[in-house]
Amino acid sequence: MKPEKEVLDSDGIRRVLVRIAHEILERNKGTQELALIGIRTGGAHLARRLQEEIRAIEKAEVPLGVLDITLYRDDLSELGPQAKVRETEIPFDITEKKVVLIDDVLYTGRTIRAALDALIDFGRPRSIQLAVLVDRGHRELPIKPDYVGKNIPTSPSERVEVRLKEDGKAEDELVIVSEGEKP
Repeated sequence: MKPEKEVLDSDGIRRVLVRIAHEILERNKGTQELALIGIRTGGAHLARRLQEEIRAIEKAEVPLGVLDITLYRDDLSELGPQAKVRETEIPFDITEKKVVLIDDVLYTGRTIRAALDALIDFGRPRSIQLAVLVDRGHRELPIKPDYVGKNIPTSPSERVEVRLKEDGKAEDELVIVSEGEKP
C-alpha cells in the first residue's frame, strides 16, 4: 500500500464548502443570475453540495448543471478507445449567467481549459468563475481559481485524492498519496 496523508476529513471538507458558498454569494452579491456547473465527476458532487449550502444560506435555488469534458480533452488520442463519454446536463440557458465552474482538484489547468471550451458551446455567460476544493499547483496553463478550499503544495510524485460518499466511500476525505519519484 502506498503511503497517504489525510489533509481534510469529512468535517473539514464541509467547513471548506460552507466558506466557498459564502465567498461566492459575497462576490456575486447574492444569487441573481448565478449558476453552478460541476465538472464530472468530483466537481459535480461538490457543485451539488454548494447548491445545498447556498440554498440554506440564501433560501434561494441556484441552477445546477453537470459538464462532461471528455471530448474536449487535449489528451483524448492518448486515452484511446477506453475514453468514456458521459452526459452533460445543463438544463438552463447559460447566456448572461454568472457561471461558477466547479472541480475537485486543480493541477495543470488542462481540465479547466477543456471545460471552458465545452461550456462556451452552450452559450455566452456574462462571466465564468472557478471554484476548486484543492489547488495543488504545478500549472501548465495560465489558469487561476477564484475560490479555493485548500492550497496544497505537492510534488509531481504525489497524487491528491478527493474521496466522497457519493462515489461509494464510507466517509469524505482528502488525502495525498505518495507515488514514489517519477522520472
